[in-house]
Amino acid sequence: MTFLPSLGYGGRLIGALIILIGALLLWLVIRYLITRSVKRVQSGYSVFKKPHFKWAQPALRPFDSARRVQRAETIGGLMSSVAAGTIAIIAALMAIETLGFNIGPILASVGIVGIAIGFGAREVIRDAFLGFFITIEDQYGIGDTIEVGDTVGVVQSLGLRITRMVDGDGAIWYVRNGDITKVGNRSQGNYVAPPPEPVASAPAAAEGQA
Repeated sequence: MTFLPSLGYGGRLIGALIILIGALLLWLVIRYLITRSVKRVQSGYSVFKKPHFKWAQPALRPFDSARRVQRAETIGGLMSSVAAGTIAIIAALMAIETLGFNIGPILASVGIVGIAIGFGAREVIRDAFLGFFITIEDQYGIGDTIEVGDTVGVVQSLGLRITRMVDGDGAIWYVRNGDITKVGNRSQGNYVAPPPEPVASAPAAAEGQA
């Protein structure tokens, strides 16, 4: 894209600048839409209860305020990050091509670097994806009593990488979402605590022996 061909390379610079400004404006619009949607979810607007939003209802059920706010912020933050990264990469490549550079080698280099980063950060990426699906599917949320392995506790916060919970002894547990292969939610079902096992007292045991 070249503007004012009579300016020569200056026209290319103007074209690249227009692309970057357009990308910035697009990002501002998308961020505004995401922020607005997040605020609506946090406020529990009834618009999401309409039939054409039925697919989203499991993730947008009216829970307590803190839980709903964190869920909305988690999803909104991920959407903002993905949108920002996508727009930035596409705009940068378009601007470089407008300046007359061959983006073929750049794309090849980016692909190699992306593969290397993917191998190095695969655990982090896995944690983030699983955290996103935990949030979307409402497997558990703030205030729920869950069972992960041998640990039973109340969820204090749920992020894309880490779930923080506190057990009955007051210990804080930080569990990577990628390590959660099976979780039991005692707050969503009809969980009934098993009765305590009877313990024979010492005097009763002594009388029995006599």
